[in-house]
Amino acid sequence: MPNAFWCIVEDDRAGLPKKVMAEVIGEATRLSGGAEAVWLTDKASDEGLKQLGEWGATRILLVESAGLAPYRAEVWVKVLADLAAPEAPRAIFGPVTSKQRELLARLAARLGVGLSADSVAFAMAGDTLTATRPVYAGKLLSKVAWAKTPCVATLRPNVFRPAEAQPGKTATVERPQTSLGDAFMKFVERREETSTGLPELTEAETVISGGRGMKGPENYVILEDMARVIGAAVGASRAAVDAGWRPHRFQIGQTGRTISPKLYLGFGVSGAIQHLAGMRTSKVIVAVNKDPEAPIFKIADYGIVGDLFEVVPALTQEFKRLLEK
Repeated sequence: MPNAFWCIVEDDRAGLPKKVMAEVIGEATRLSGGAEAVWLTDKASDEGLKQLGEWGATRILLVESAGLAPYRAEVWVKVLADLAAPEAPRAIFGPVTSKQRELLARLAARLGVGLSADSVAFAMAGDTLTATRPVYAGKLLSKVAWAKTPCVATLRPNVFRPAEAQPGKTATVERPQTSLGDAFMKFVERREETSTGLPELTEAETVISGGRGMKGPENYVILEDMARVIGAAVGASRAAVDAGWRPHRFQIGQTGRTISPKLYLGFGVSGAIQHLAGMRTSKVIVAVNKDPEAPIFKIADYGIVGDLFEVVPALTQEFKRLLEK
């Protein structure tokens, strides 16, 4: 519908909308009074449609085709551009994920409009939408507006207030017909990485990060042990990833994942600008480092100058004791 706020659905491996979609839909609803979900998938589920409705989506545009999996930007962008042409949405929102960072940037270019990437706030003044986003590695916040619609933006997870589920509320589901077109890229092979069984990094409310001070990949087991006790995700600094200790998907920072958890615990992380850009909006920051001059202490709410190999086991035992009460 004209002037609608679209929310591009990000789903998980089970084919259900990720919980970050509650934040995207909640913010779109706050700004416009109503939000519409656009779901591109190879196999939709009734449970997923139900969830989107209960989160507040008033209408769901569902494009379901085997050709949409695996994700290929050239295919998805064409579908979204074809849908947007007659619908003329006021804004197109999506969460900051590896997929949608690329997808919405390409879509904005295809539509000839601006993109506010990694947005942390929005405001409506009459018909004018403005977004706030970090610049200069998070040192400053910039307010931006769009010269023309649709206003395309990605929203940083764990920043916006999620929509409260309204059990029983449903959305109108429409299945528009669209052509996928020809793809230049060909899917050859999928290699699954071993799952840690821990929460997804960008969505976790608590994140534990290990840096160069971990001394080697074998020592991350102590962080994973703590994470299992408190239900946290485990990430890493760029130095640790560059050293080959952790896969790139765990990297927190300007060239990795941007996170904004309620609690961030950094162990052996010095706090380089590149890393701070990806986690400085965390609600509470705890740092443990042997170097009292480590830059991360400048932004930490709580700091411990000490040996992480003594501190981590002690904290883990204390967490267990507290949780057993």
